[in-house]
Amino acid sequence: METENIYQFKVDTLQDNEKSLKDYEGKVLLIVNTASECGFTPQLKDLEQLRKDFEGKPFEILAFPSNDFGQQEPLDGTEISTFCEINYDTHFMLFKKLRVRGAYAHPLFNFLADKKRNGKVGAAPKWNFHKYLVNSKGQVVDFFYPFTKPNSANVKKQINKLLTTAKL
Repeated sequence: METENIYQFKVDTLQDNEKSLKDYEGKVLLIVNTASECGFTPQLKDLEQLRKDFEGKPFEILAFPSNDFGQQEPLDGTEISTFCEINYDTHFMLFKKLRVRGAYAHPLFNFLADKKRNGKVGAAPKWNFHKYLVNSKGQVVDFFYPFTKPNSANVKKQINKLLTTAKL
């Protein structure tokens, strides 16, 4: 049985427009749950550096703000993008705030955390800035805990490996 991929999901942008993740087909993705008032929030700068490091390659960062952990995302809508742009000069895709764990988790995050469905990873976010690595076929291939910086050697190595092996 072939495992599912992320392309079946639709998510809302900060402007409340529905976006299909199928739009990212053929790209390596790093999917991250973020928050503006977390001790890990400076990772927004690291995420932006990672985006720059892979600019021009089929790689994207998809950030999903969440208030699930310690109520550390009090902002909504464009307040989130304004915060990220002013404080961290970010230029990666930010989506509408959503739930990433528990009974009300968005279906995308239920899928990312369910090894039976995604075939590889069985880890729900334990805090803000949990990261999932997705290959160019939309398959979840790995995850990184919040304390792993997005631009760490290990994360970059894994992205490079996926970019090299991608059948584009």
